[in-house]
Amino acid sequence: MKFGVIIFPGSNCDHDSYHAAMTTTGQQAIFLWHESHDLENCDAIIVPGGFAYGDYLRTGAIAKFAPIMQEVARFAASDGLVIGICNGFQILCEAGLLPGALLRNAGLKYICKQVYLRVENADTPFTNSCRSGEVLQIPIGHMEGNYYCDPETLATLQKQKRVVFRYSTPNGEITVEANPNGSLDNIAGICNEGRTVLGMMPHPDRCSESLLGSADGAKIFRSMAASLVSASR
Repeated sequence: MKFGVIIFPGSNCDHDSYHAAMTTTGQQAIFLWHESHDLENCDAIIVPGGFAYGDYLRTGAIAKFAPIMQEVARFAASDGLVIGICNGFQILCEAGLLPGALLRNAGLKYICKQVYLRVENADTPFTNSCRSGEVLQIPIGHMEGNYYCDPETLATLQKQKRVVFRYSTPNGEITVEANPNGSLDNIAGICNEGRTVLGMMPHPDRCSESLLGSADGAKIFRSMAASLVSASR
């Protein structure tokens, strides 16, 4: 089993994701350069956080044209596992692999802090190690984390149970006060219809071991590994 972590000019969480994937699962991880056309037989792709191409124009707008993203799109179309974290979520939306867009935070300020997420759907390859309704403590670090989509798309996401995480209180209550950036419906993470592509603003790569203040992020990577093992049987 092998995780592939994409590196764009401006990525700054690539090594975090690389370390988290390997240490939490005991599996191999490699780096994939943005100009490459080869995913090197990876079983799962991580689009990490950072500021791809300096976030010029808008977040993810340039990164979606990178050669590697053409391969990621093909990989996703064949039900390959893809997770986009923070800037990676923004890139997946710009590339059309997930619906909606990430706007400036409601307070127009960069936010970096621990937040709480309620697991809304534990029946995905990214959350099978969690329970529905479980609350995870995972940090955020973003300026454009305010998720938005049109009413029709939101209704589809809700109907198909594709909202995977919502910002919540430590007790799992979905409140305005628990929403750090103004995201529509307190959305912190969504998946595609096939449940094989996940985008989330919080950073599981920054909380994969207790030394970092929380090890809840490890559940995301372990879920992916468990899904891949199950699929190979």
